[in-house]
Amino acid sequence: MITKEHRLFIEFADAVRRERYVGLCFGAPGVGKTQSARYYSQWDQLAGHLDGTRPVGTNGEASAGQILAARAVMYTPKVHNTPHNLDKEISFLCDRLGWNVELMLNPGRGIDEHGRLNTSTHAELLIVDEADRLKVGALEQLRDHHDRTGIGLILIGMPGLEKRLARYPQLYSRVGFVHHYKPMSADEQAFVLARSWPHLSLGDADDYATTEALAAITRITSGNFRLTVRLVGQIERVLKINNMSTVTKEVVETARKNLVIGSM
Repeated sequence: MITKEHRLFIEFADAVRRERYVGLCFGAPGVGKTQSARYYSQWDQLAGHLDGTRPVGTNGEASAGQILAARAVMYTPKVHNTPHNLDKEISFLCDRLGWNVELMLNPGRGIDEHGRLNTSTHAELLIVDEADRLKVGALEQLRDHHDRTGIGLILIGMPGLEKRLARYPQLYSRVGFVHHYKPMSADEQAFVLARSWPHLSLGDADDYATTEALAAITRITSGNFRLTVRLVGQIERVLKINNMSTVTKEVVETARKNLVIGSM
């Protein structure tokens, strides 16, 4: 589902990639930051090919052209990370992406006399999710990688990430774009519900019970995408258990009781 915030993220990522700046993306948990990044980088299709055993596109995969267009790597640092391991893992992913792109551009080309392909310029964007996990040393390592390679860099994290990075002027001075990833508005959430779960008939504006249920969903989730998905799953469960077909306010409230909803 292409939401307004996802479209803004695409424009933000394109700008960072094009200008080769550092970009910051922050927002509450569950609003869709990671999903947007994975979709932009085609990471679900690409990640399995980065072990170096089989290049993307060798079996005529439809995603090959999209991966070639994105040229982006997505990286999530471990909870316990070190600058050395971070640089090693990122360099590996960027090199493997470049290897795949080179073979897609020149499928008949062999390796050079050193057993390597020229992959140095193909990775154009590095997306680092869960950037809140990074300490000073790791952030400095990212800055060094950005300076050495000229790759665009996006850091994704929680609200407050931009204030924390402002304390490190060498990195923060390279920030060219900032994107605050916001929850869905009430109208957009109604649009998403109607089209993602058409069997629930939540788009029927002429039915007062449905309108009331939709208002309850909006109030409970506050436009949070992850929470919306979890709540709808519980709603479907309540309907099935009670052999019902219509989503009402009471059904939504019953489903809500089975969820743990923290601060958003």
